[in-house]
Amino acid sequence: MTLRVAVVGLGWAARTIWLPRLVGHPGITVTAVVDPDPVARASCATRAGNARSLSSPDELTPDLADLAVVAVPNHAHAPVACGLLRRGIPVFLEKPVCLSTAEADDLAAAEAAGGAVLVAGSAARYRADVRALEELLPSLGRIRHVELAWVRSRGVPGTDWFTRRHAAGGGALVDLGWHLLDTALPLLGPVRIDQVAAVLGHDFVRHGGSQAVWREEHARPADPGARDVEDTARAMLVTDSGVSVAVRASWASHARYDTTVVEIHGTAGTAALRCTFGFSPNREGAASLTVHRDGDVGRVPLDEEPPGTEYDRQVADLAALVADPAQRGRAVAAARTTIGAIELIYDSAQKASAGARNSEEEPAWTGN
Repeated sequence: MTLRVAVVGLGWAARTIWLPRLVGHPGITVTAVVDPDPVARASCATRAGNARSLSSPDELTPDLADLAVVAVPNHAHAPVACGLLRRGIPVFLEKPVCLSTAEADDLAAAEAAGGAVLVAGSAARYRADVRALEELLPSLGRIRHVELAWVRSRGVPGTDWFTRRHAAGGGALVDLGWHLLDTALPLLGPVRIDQVAAVLGHDFVRHGGSQAVWREEHARPADPGARDVEDTARAMLVTDSGVSVAVRASWASHARYDTTVVEIHGTAGTAALRCTFGFSPNREGAASLTVHRDGDVGRVPLDEEPPGTEYDRQVADLAALVADPAQRGRAVAAARTTIGAIELIYDSAQKASAGARNSEEEPAWTGN
């Protein structure tokens, strides 16, 4: 049976990641494209084999699509998805699934009201190297610490809305950090975060030389002076079970290559994955997965995969996910955990920043 899919939002992610894969899959037909920009609609409708061209998600009905792939700007993710879900249209929602725990609650209510399932974009979980890392977990003993980092050399998005807090919901933490937390937190099982210490950096976001040159950006370039999100977030989280989680998400840095690191430290060993998430061509080399035990280091063989293979797998899985009633509620639950951690990180960083400003205003203590 062919899965009829509508693509809602025709920006870079839809044009570059989702539309080519949806059109190229033999079990999927793109029946509608939705965007307020008539030029983008016309171009994408032609690429999709003369799909219906709609200017608003409100025009999409269950008789047109079995699934809506929603790739609108971040601030519209939850509102657009809620409207579709309430009308009984299943939704595949790009990350970030929501920008607050309140939005997660809205999504849960919409999913229940419309009886349609919400599926979340979780590309990193479909990577072969991440899955190989997951298979090592039972051999690592009790998990004590998790190290997460996605650091780009130059990778500040050039699209205008992406670097404005009111539209994006945040900077590198919401963009890259979502992938890291969405990958690692489920490995720990049900957790509650008890402690957080975090800081944000803004050293690169307003410099044009730090922009991602590998992204095709048709939108109006961002005004560097108007960029009000972080380019770097660093945080240490401690769960209620005593597991520490270190997170670093950086759009730009002094590094030569774009690198992603996921390390799981357990009582019986440490597994370390070094790779590059995403599509950047500025890669250090092939992914590597090593296991450290009692001073010995073993390398886990990995098949080399071209960038984007994880998205191919997720597209191939869409029909099964939509048809599985057990999926209902899972995406929202996972998103609530991820955005809950992000909210705590931003809150901690805001308090740290306020404390730093207050200390600068206080006179130095000179003693007696």
